[in-house]
Amino acid sequence: MFTVGDKIVYPMHGAGVIEKVEEKKILGETRKYYILRVPCGDMKIMIPVESCQEVGVRNVLSDEELLKVLECLHSETTEMSTNWNRRYRENMEKLKTGDAFEVAEVVRNLMRLDKEKKLSTGEKKMLSNARQILQSEIILVRNIDQKKASEMIEDTV
Repeated sequence: MFTVGDKIVYPMHGAGVIEKVEEKKILGETRKYYILRVPCGDMKIMIPVESCQEVGVRNVLSDEELLKVLECLHSETTEMSTNWNRRYRENMEKLKTGDAFEVAEVVRNLMRLDKEKKLSTGEKKMLSNARQILQSEIILVRNIDQKKASEMIEDTV
């Protein structure tokens, strides 16, 4: 179980800080929720405490782990399907894992693909979402602002 002040990552939404744990009654059911503030977009997310493990909530990376993720951004592009629909589904599966290396791989591959040829609207949105997920974790690990985190990604890819 996490506590107030912990920095955690919620797959598909990004990293944030637990502001409080509170009980809420939703659809007639009372449950405990983590109230997570995500630094990108100033968003608040309610995460049911009991389902954290099954959805893949994890602690943010250490600084050493973040360095390895940044190396991943710099490494070779992995092979992707030429069919945009299949590529989209494969990348979505990677994002759903919440694994920082998988998210970095999606960011790297889509950023490079976008420079070669324009991405579809769906892939542009996916790239934007993946970048925000990665940025939120960089912000919390390095204690920097969103602009610096974005530049860090841009400079590394």
